[in-house]
Amino acid sequence: MSSHEAPPSPSNDPKEENYKKWIRSPTNARWAREWSRVYLLACAAGLLFDPLFLYTLSISGSMMCLFLDGWFVITVTVLRCMVDCMHVCNIWMQLRMACGGVVEERENSGEEKCEKGLLKSLYVRSKNGLILDLFVIFPVIQIVMWVAAPVLIREGATTAVMNLILITFIFEYLPKIYHAVCSLRRMQISGTIWWGISLNLMAYFVAAHAVGACWFLLGVQRATKCLKLQCYQSQTCGPKTLACVNPIYFGTSPVKLGGGRLDWAHNMQGRNTCLSSSDNFQYGAYKWTVSLVTNTNREEKILLPIFWGLMTLSTFGNIESTTEWLEIVFNIITITGGLILVTMFIGNIKVFLHATTSKKQAMHLRMRNVEWWMKRKQLPPIYKQRVRQYERQRWAATRGVDECQMVQNFPEGLRRDIKYHLCLDLVRQVPLFQHMDELVLENICDRVKSLIFPKGEVIIREGDPVQRMLFIVRGHMQSSQMLRNGNFTGDELLSWCLRRPFIERLPPSSSTLTAVENTEAFGLSADDVKYVTQHFRYTFMNKKVKRSARYYSPGWRTWAAVAVQLAWRRYRHRKTLTSLSFIRPRRPLSRCSSLGEEQLRLYTALLTSPKPVHDVDLL
Repeated sequence: MSSHEAPPSPSNDPKEENYKKWIRSPTNARWAREWSRVYLLACAAGLLFDPLFLYTLSISGSMMCLFLDGWFVITVTVLRCMVDCMHVCNIWMQLRMACGGVVEERENSGEEKCEKGLLKSLYVRSKNGLILDLFVIFPVIQIVMWVAAPVLIREGATTAVMNLILITFIFEYLPKIYHAVCSLRRMQISGTIWWGISLNLMAYFVAAHAVGACWFLLGVQRATKCLKLQCYQSQTCGPKTLACVNPIYFGTSPVKLGGGRLDWAHNMQGRNTCLSSSDNFQYGAYKWTVSLVTNTNREEKILLPIFWGLMTLSTFGNIESTTEWLEIVFNIITITGGLILVTMFIGNIKVFLHATTSKKQAMHLRMRNVEWWMKRKQLPPIYKQRVRQYERQRWAATRGVDECQMVQNFPEGLRRDIKYHLCLDLVRQVPLFQHMDELVLENICDRVKSLIFPKGEVIIREGDPVQRMLFIVRGHMQSSQMLRNGNFTGDELLSWCLRRPFIERLPPSSSTLTAVENTEAFGLSADDVKYVTQHFRYTFMNKKVKRSARYYSPGWRTWAAVAVQLAWRRYRHRKTLTSLSFIRPRRPLSRCSSLGEEQLRLYTALLTSPKPVHDVDLL
């Protein structure tokens, strides 16, 4: 690989590289991160809205017949359509990102168009590809609730309609759970410990909500079975009597009752056996649903099943059961799922809390050892305060994680790629490195170290040997001038490395460097600067690099400012002498010149600094 080529990437497709660059840009990355959070909340809302379809089936308390709550069906359908719109937006976003982002349209330009091969490699071929996203938004449950269920209710197939709704719900809900989990892993949304705890609580609540909705539907099915047995014992009751005249009832249209339906509505034996109490029929695990199947309060119909789901998933088997196979299978699945969920929930919470408390305990232990050491060595109070300030700042920046030690244990290639990924954008912010190729920046990123300086810390004094170059990432430093983000200091090392013949003695610092506020910087040691300048000497011979080094170097800028002021004062002095020669021609000019030169020498002695690398023509 030549020196001007970029480091190798997993793919040689230029369009894929454009896509990755579009993702890595700060604005797009921040926007994509926020959209990922919103979309994740939409997935969670979809998992909460889908079980609500199971609550739309009810039994009329006055007519003892099965119907669909019309307004409730409309509300849940609208909520589900809103979530589907978010899924459609996400599909559009994925297609847009696969095409390399939004490119500004230009006249007579056909570049940056999305091709099928790129779309296939970046989106369709992924684990959660286009097929799964389209399956998630397919309105199967809506079609069943608005088309199939009313037809079956009119035909009197009450058991079939509930079985169809339950099977459809499971057929759609399980892939949605898989889709949500895969989306969470794919987006890799980072957050605090409490964010992880909230996700686990949300997963536990969604599971309880889904189990409670299935429990309610099976309870309605058990109540309908009881009514069907009582209907068979009545002479005036038929198969369609258990189905209401209006399958989707909105509570406004009048109902015309025939003789058979009216007699069935006044059948007190069926009402007392099936709807008034759970003691007269074997409801088993569904005995609490007796008070819900005829309840018109939708909030109570939803909250009580959720409470039952939470209680059942956390008690591991405190459920009564009959001998019916469907009820036994449901209880087995509920108990097993509750055992798995509670075990995972407790384990994850323990891991999260341990991760939080262990770091804090390590910090407290370190501070206790530092305090004991300072007390044993009898450090002055001002030094103790500086040590405490540094420890607090280091903890706030790293949270107890030694990044250098962590990365140092990785293989060489992986360590280089990680450091290149972490510090490339920050190194590029330094004006001195903006005109260097990727190979030089890669070697610099592999050798820089992250440093933290508390406020008021004297980093180097004037005359001390310069041990490293510092590139300010965040904060301010004060030397002969104020240094801010993107500035650097220690440019004496560049002169030292490029000087011929080479001298082993490190150059002295031309000024004292102090941290004005808490500062984060990258440090490049003298040996690393020597390595980079020797192996990539051609880069530092570039005119743009030399100009950047002179412009942003504190020594060069101070010397240039003093040189300009000195030249200006000499010019003013000559102008003054010329004007005085016309007024006082007999006065000797040598005396005036000597007075002006004495003031000029005094000013020069105060402000003039030695010219940087005055004996080197390389910079």
